[in-house]
Formats: sequence, C-alpha cells, structure tokens
Amino acid sequence: MMNSEALVNPKVILVITKQVNELLKRPPAGVKYIQNDLDILDIQADIYGQVDTPYYGGVFRIKLVLPPDFPRSPPKGYFLTKIFHPNISEKGEICVNTLKREWDPSNWSLHNILEVIKCLLIIPFPESALNEEAGKLFMENYEEYAKYAKLMTELHAIPRDKAAAIPIPRATPMKTAMIIESSKSADKALSPQKNVGTSEFSLIKENMVENTSSTVVLD
Repeated sequence: MMNSEALVNPKVILVITKQVNELLKRPPAGVKYIQNDLDILDIQADIYGQVDTPYYGGVFRIKLVLPPDFPRSPPKGYFLTKIFHPNISEKGEICVNTLKREWDPSNWSLHNILEVIKCLLIIPFPESALNEEAGKLFMENYEEYAKYAKLMTELHAIPRDKAAAIPIPRATPMKTAMIIESSKSADKALSPQKNVGTSEFSLIKENMVENTSSTVVLD
C-alpha cells in the first residue's frame, strides 16, 4: 500500500510534523493524539466525552484525512467510533463549518481542528445535521435524544478505563525524516496560525469557556 506521505507536498509534511510534535506535548484538553510513527499523516485522536453530555464515559476515535492539495482544500474528518450525533453521519463523516465553507488555508492548525471536533460533542448544531434522525430528535425531544445517544455511547464508545489499552503502532524511524530535511525552506504561506477564527469555534468558546474550564476531563 502506498504511504500517504507520497500524496502530499513535502513542505506540508514538515508543517504537519511540527504540529504533531506540539500535539504530543500539549494536546487540547479532553483529547489524546494517537501517534503513528509509521505514517506521520495518519492523523488520529481520541476524543473524551465531557461531563453533562450523553457522551460522558466514552472515548471516541476520530481520523483526519488530508487531500493531496492540502491545505488549499480542507481535511475530511471521520469518527471511527460509532456515535449518535446530529453532525456526524452514520458512516462517521463529520459536518462542521471549520472543515467546509469556513476553511482558511492560511489560518489553520491541527490543535484547533481537534478542539472544534471535541466541542461539537458539547454543543451540536442540529440545524446543519448530517444525521437527520439525530438532528430532528435533538430539536423535538432532547431528553429522548440524550437517552439514545447515551445508549449508543455505552454500546460503541471505548470505555474510559480501557482507552489507553488500544494498540498504537510501534515507534520506528519515520520515513518523513529525509523529506523534512529537504523541506527546510518551506513557504511561509503553508505555516498555520495558532488561532482559527471560525464562527462555530468562537460561538463554542463563548458559550462554554465558563462552564467547561473545570469539567474538561481526560483520564
């Protein structure tokens, strides 16, 4: 199988590598980056369900897939763990404006993408539902929605106390080393900014900063 690195600009791989190193040191609260030294572009993370949501107690594995012209085009996000959520399809596709019409190729970071996906589990956007059943139930009968979402979490999500036991690819010398060495002159245009100014992310932060600062959990 062809390594995904072969499909992406080497200069972009340099930026991704730097960001992955930062994520390993300082991941978003409630998120655990899953390192794959065999393929730096295998971007996966565990999202921990937060307190006062039907997803609490469960851990959800997500994956970002970068297109060959990244960052000109946004990555596609997928939940590998089955979940009942208005903005996540039954096949796991994630619908969030940060990865769609509000994508800014000159102002992005993996850290904030993962932050937005985590916050999506706290504040869904049923008006732009990919899962119509979940979106309709959320709007019409939140108690029933929360009950079913919790049931699906119990059935399919990774239990919090077992999340660390999931196998991660063993560390080996990364094939990206030579690519990184030859990409020292990466264009500044490819360098992401620390903050993503999307309306969804801003709305989430405004509504949740006071309520979640002491309740974001990660065992």
